[in-house]
This record gives sequence, C-alpha cells and structure tokens, in this order.
Amino acid sequence: MKVLLIPVTPFQQNCSLLIDERTGRAAVCDPGGDLDRIQAALKEQDVTLEKILLTHGHLDHCAGAAALSREFGVPIEGPHRDEQFWIDQLPEQTKRFGFGHAEAFEPDRWLDQGDTVQFGDETLEVYHCPGHTPGHVVFFSRPHRLAIVGDVLFAGSIGRTDFPRGNHADLIRSIRTRLWPLGDDVTFVPGHGPVSTFGDERRDNPFVADHLINVA
Repeated sequence: MKVLLIPVTPFQQNCSLLIDERTGRAAVCDPGGDLDRIQAALKEQDVTLEKILLTHGHLDHCAGAAALSREFGVPIEGPHRDEQFWIDQLPEQTKRFGFGHAEAFEPDRWLDQGDTVQFGDETLEVYHCPGHTPGHVVFFSRPHRLAIVGDVLFAGSIGRTDFPRGNHADLIRSIRTRLWPLGDDVTFVPGHGPVSTFGDERRDNPFVADHLINVA
C-alpha cells in the first residue's frame, strides 16, 4: 500500500491518499478541503477513487467529504455516529473559519470498534478512540504496520480535549489501551505534522510516554 500525504486547508491537515498498488484502487482519508489538490493527486497517481474515510467530524478533516463524494460517486465511511453533531455544524463552522461553504451530510456507513473497511485488496481495521472528539476512529493496516490516527496522537503531543464533548481521560485511555497494543513498530500518520511511530511516542511523548503512567 502506498500512502501520499496531501496537506489541506489553512490548518495544514494531513489528508491521506491510500493506494492499493495491486489494483490501482484508492481511498482518501480526511478530505478537509482543497479538493483541487486531492483531485490532482488522484490524476497524477492514475488511480480510481473507491471511497472516502473519515476519522472525525472537525471541519479541517471532513469539510470536503460531501463534495468529493458527489464528484466521484463514492461512499463516505466513518467516523463513529457520535460525530454527527460536529458534521451538522459544518455550514456554520466553515463560514466562521473562512473555509467557504461545506454542507452537512450523513456518512454512508458509520463505523465502530472492531469494524473493517476495504478498498481494492486492502483491509483496514477500525478502532474507536474517543477523547479528542467522542466519535473519533483510527484506521490500522496490520500487514503494513501503518495507522491513520487523525487528531488522537501527534509526534510529541496529543489531541486537544477542550472542544465540546472532548475528554482528556478518555483520550489517554484510547491511546494506551487501543493504540499501544498494536505495536511499537507501527508508523502512524497524524492529522497534523510529521509521522512518527508508537514506540517513539511511548518513549518520548511528554503526555503519554510509558514512564508517566505511575506519575500522580
């Protein structure tokens, strides 16, 4: 599986183009905006878009989803249904932050812990990781040791929890009980910034490193 990162929106969100090189089928994860960049990448890679995947409902991750779905006639899968209240706010939020206009929508498929999603011959496992938002999900390719984690975890940081229905304790629990068991060798693509590995974050991340577990 080939992964291309396409920074989109003024927030420089890491939209991921996931390509099954065996079949030439692709998925776009978190198309927050700048659809011209995403479409150019699809054309340059000469692949067929099969579906859109969403980690959560914040505007920089999903504001372009409905338009891209309509343009290519492909379904939207994810996030967890607890994100509907964020998606419903897209028209207001995009106007407020100067993103132009994005419409509210309902995904073709809500996702939950233990689900899988497919594109081409690739299968991604779904992990419900609340905390940054209540319905945040993470996508994991076990064969390729790769996770798309949205805004749950960053290189050297973690997601904010001061948004409505954010919860710091839930976020820490999601990282330690659902991400760390996947393996230290897993490379992850965060919603913003550089990629890292779970092992590096377990060692050095000032919020969730292993040596902090017993700190009161």
